[in-house]
Amino acid sequence: MKKIIAGILAAASIFAVSPAFAEPFQGPYVGVEAGWNRDSIHGANTDIGHLDVRESSDAFVGGAFVGYDHKVTSDIVIGAEASFDIAASDQARSGPNLIDPNYSFDVSARAGYLVTPTTLLYVRGGYENARARVSNGVENGHDTFDGWSVGGGIEREVMEHVSARLEYRYSDLGSNNSNFDRHQALVGVAYHF
Repeated sequence: MKKIIAGILAAASIFAVSPAFAEPFQGPYVGVEAGWNRDSIHGANTDIGHLDVRESSDAFVGGAFVGYDHKVTSDIVIGAEASFDIAASDQARSGPNLIDPNYSFDVSARAGYLVTPTTLLYVRGGYENARARVSNGVENGHDTFDGWSVGGGIEREVMEHVSARLEYRYSDLGSNNSNFDRHQALVGVAYHF
């Protein structure tokens, strides 16, 4: 056990003294996010028929993301990002009708402006997909709701290779003539390679 701990400490010391090659908001990154999720559903067409669910629900949401940033000038950053999220207790029910989102993922492009060398203001837009359990009280199934999302936020480098962000996203998941909107306020931490 002592040899394992010594090996880990030796490896960590090598990374601690090696020169840094990463530049803020340039290159690949991975991260985690968490925050508030509000789903507003006012009728949805599903694989088991139309569900007259008319409810809004608030929930805690958490997930992970991966992306790539590229500085096109010293102040302008463009990039692409994908994320996967799961919300807790976000089901919407009206009578016997139920829509219970299981998870969602999105793929988006983002563009930002560096207000300081370590602070990025950005906007994003892309595609979002949510998978949900659906029921009308007799039949049960799963369905997919997809649509578009937009948002924006601020991200700041808090230490070498690590940034923190605060972001708002709006998603319209109203494919197939459904009325399904999502609002999210998220905080995240990313590691930049």
